[in-house]
Amino acid sequence: MNYTQDSIRNLLSKLPLLKNEIQKIIVGQDEVLDEILIALIAGGHCLLEGVPGLAKTLMVRTISQALDLSFRRIQFTPDLMPTDIIGTEILEEDHSTGKRFFKFNKGPLFANIILADEINRTPPKTQSALLEAMQEFEVTYAGQTYPLQKPFFILATQNPIEQAGTYPLPEAQLDRFLLYIKIDYPSVKEEMEILNNTTGTKKPVINPLLDAAEIQQLQSLVREVTIDEVLVQYVSNIVRATRPVNTEVNYVKEWVRWGAGPRAGQALILTAKARALFHGRYAVLMEDLQAMAYPVLRHRVLMNFKADAENISADLVTGEILRAIERPKAVLNR
Repeated sequence: MNYTQDSIRNLLSKLPLLKNEIQKIIVGQDEVLDEILIALIAGGHCLLEGVPGLAKTLMVRTISQALDLSFRRIQFTPDLMPTDIIGTEILEEDHSTGKRFFKFNKGPLFANIILADEINRTPPKTQSALLEAMQEFEVTYAGQTYPLQKPFFILATQNPIEQAGTYPLPEAQLDRFLLYIKIDYPSVKEEMEILNNTTGTKKPVINPLLDAAEIQQLQSLVREVTIDEVLVQYVSNIVRATRPVNTEVNYVKEWVRWGAGPRAGQALILTAKARALFHGRYAVLMEDLQAMAYPVLRHRVLMNFKADAENISADLVTGEILRAIERPKAVLNR
């Protein structure tokens, strides 16, 4: 797709403004917001994890307000059925002819931004209803395929503490999330600002800055960001090093049960391109790959029982891999 320099500059200038608009409501969480917006312009989905009270739902709702897109919230519960998400057929009658027919009544999944709140509280049967939508951007019901609106962006949340009544997401579905983002507690200064902002009469107004067409233009532009071939090889080396069967990293052999597949490499390159564009660059740097490696690999590297017992996380393994894999000398100074 061809772009004029003016149109590119105009689009890119809106990204920092978009983040500023969101931060009228959301205090701090710079890295989290960056990663969510990077996933958005990369055309992928996010899984957000954090303890209750860290404004996960508020963050998603605020992002939807800053974008001129349709938004639906789905509260995942143990009794939620697949048809509650994708929709169902209803019997209707043509009053002029008296004939009856089935009409597909679209569910809440037919929107641009979907908040899948507490996604791990619904059974696997309902979770799996999202698989086709997340990968193919369409749903199939009664043999008929229905395309979803574009852009289509799922932001799912889950609580890591309360495990009663939850159903862990299967690996196949976790792999459909482009990024797995962890939300931590705010700093002392940020928490003071949160308390002051949320206990008074101040109600900031969020102005939408990007529409559907502009987001799709950004998603197309991300694909045109260049990446050096030696960096592509570096990505391949990182992903292959996560697999115990063919790695030379002892840390992986000791703690990892299953490594990441090729989709992890695709996600790492795509999000690195999106991060470069987010920072106003048209080529991927080493820092882009190293920054995105953690949220890309966090849910794609499966730890063994020994690692779970010793509290060894996928992030620790990723850090060890990044230290062990030799960085391409051709791009060290770029």
